Amino acid sequence: MTKKPFVTSLALVVLLFSSQLLYAQTGGGNGTAGIQDATTQVTSYFDPLTKLMYAIGAVLGLVGAIKVYGKWNSGDQDTQKTAVSWFGSMIFLVIVATVVRSFFL
Repeated sequence: MTKKPFVTSLALVVLLFSSQLLYAQTGGGNGTAGIQDATTQVTSYFDPLTKLMYAIGAVLGLVGAIKVYGKWNSGDQDTQKTAVSWFGSMIFLVIVATVVRSFFL
């Protein structure tokens, strides 16, 4: 009676190892093709994500401009501080996108 669980577990182990062999990469390469495929995928995603980042920055820039305009019309004292902070964040967004583009591409 103890032989049946042993045979069942042995069959399960053999099945697991054989499935690992089936899913393993063949060719005996050093993984260069996989690295090149990953590089191709990353570079293909980069342009749409950069455009998305610029679009989000444009929306946030409009929100900041409306906020500064509202403070300016109400005569608030820290209008210049708000304008400089929003302008600085937009400059930072453009610089980061450029640096990341030059780093990855």
